[in-house]
Amino acid sequence: MNILVFGKDGQLGKAFKSVFDASKLGELHRITYVGRTEYDLSNTDAIIAFLNELKPNVIINAAAYTAVDKAETETDLAYAINAKAPEVMALYAKHCGATFLHYSTDFVFDGSKKTAYVESDVRNPLAIYGKSKAAGEEAIEAAFEDSNSSAGRYAIFRTSWVYGEGGNFIRTILRLAKERETLKVIADQYGAPTSATWLAEVSLALALNEQHQLKSFPSGIYHAVPQGETTWHALAYYAVQVAIEAGAGLKLRPEAITAIPATEYPLPAPRPMNSRMARGVLEALTNSLGGLSIMTKSQLLEQSWESQVAAYVQDLVHRKLI
Repeated sequence: MNILVFGKDGQLGKAFKSVFDASKLGELHRITYVGRTEYDLSNTDAIIAFLNELKPNVIINAAAYTAVDKAETETDLAYAINAKAPEVMALYAKHCGATFLHYSTDFVFDGSKKTAYVESDVRNPLAIYGKSKAAGEEAIEAAFEDSNSSAGRYAIFRTSWVYGEGGNFIRTILRLAKERETLKVIADQYGAPTSATWLAEVSLALALNEQHQLKSFPSGIYHAVPQGETTWHALAYYAVQVAIEAGAGLKLRPEAITAIPATEYPLPAPRPMNSRMARGVLEALTNSLGGLSIMTKSQLLEQSWESQVAAYVQDLVHRKLI
């Protein structure tokens, strides 16, 4: 099997490498990692040439334009990376019978729904970032519409509030907690923090069997977030609390984090107030999940955001990264 991972420098790309290395999958299959220094994802001709040369059986697109606020003024670049590049990858996968794993976002919704979004809810993004990611989803779906051509398949994993090896909200809060004694954090936007490592494991559980070989699964959109929900304020409170309990020397106490409405922290790009996503489609396939995780299928999906964040923060403290 020939596996290609785009986005090796990002949090999700690094998570895939970590999961693959731990599983020794690289000893069984060829795995190629590429990042922004190797290939410019805004250059579709280069992507096509690279795919035709490498001939991957599996394409994992962990790359994205994620600068939410900059996207408001870099529209063309956001669409090139988040919409056109995935379309090219999807067309290759469809016509060459490959498996395509792609990652999307809660930003494809406007956040006005009172309950958790399901996979079939209508997209209605607010910001350019969300619009470019929604366009990418639509392009992938369109590429695979012709069921008469080949055996290619795809999964679009919608997720939210991802954190891993690299810059993210949790790392920012903990850095500020070393410098400040007070902090204000938004408390009226809801979602689920998602571990990049967990997301990689869930993806592979869908795509691979327990012998680490490709298996069939229904093409479509899958919401991939851990159990539970929270707010940015509650997440900040919890992360600081766990860090202190793990021995980190912080100036900030959890009680000194003030909850504020999003209106008090205006940003160039609008954010969805509700990023909660139901996982019905993924949960329905629990019994057919395989993958590389040492956990059982049900344990993988039963993990809470709290347990994942606690493990992540404790590891940061242990490695002296806080």
